[in-house]
Amino acid sequence: MPALVLASSSPRRRALLEQIGLVPARTLSPDIDETPRRGELPRDYAVRLAAEKAAAVPRGPGEAVIAGDTTVAAGRRILPPADTDDVVRQCLALLSGRRHRVYSAVAVIDADGRLRGRVAESIVAFKRLSAAEIDAYVRSGEGRGKAGGYAIQGRAAAFVRFLSGSYSGVVGLPLYEAAALLAASGIVPSDG
Repeated sequence: MPALVLASSSPRRRALLEQIGLVPARTLSPDIDETPRRGELPRDYAVRLAAEKAAAVPRGPGEAVIAGDTTVAAGRRILPPADTDDVVRQCLALLSGRRHRVYSAVAVIDADGRLRGRVAESIVAFKRLSAAEIDAYVRSGEGRGKAGGYAIQGRAAAFVRFLSGSYSGVVGLPLYEAAALLAASGIVPSDG
């Protein structure tokens, strides 16, 4: 079985893979430009970034690489990774009381160099958030560095009134799609 390399600095992606019995042999952080292209749609953006992340890390003989990208979109607008409290606040204010889409793409480059990819599309609806709820969430620090400024597996779970699609995809890696791609690449969970 090929050794698995995770092209991600996200501890959530590693934990999700481990949840289904797949432990990467190595984890490397890809260095790519994540700027959306002019007119690029959110789904296409997520698919492109997952493939570029997979291609950006070195793959040794007998190794396969998996990478993912989670993109939060309000309509055609791609929300940025929330790297500051102000961006978290802006994202939450935009998502308050409305539905948004989360595109979670996964890409695998197998040991022979073949690229395979899939994307999970989820719809998430937030309740209407008060200014106090947004302030408290921003103070928690949980939304910093997260797509769309929130972590569904944390405190933001209390904001979600509706979810249709892949919960693991909203967290950061769609496990159904990832497992299927890895199986097609000869990587399956070990027995122990």
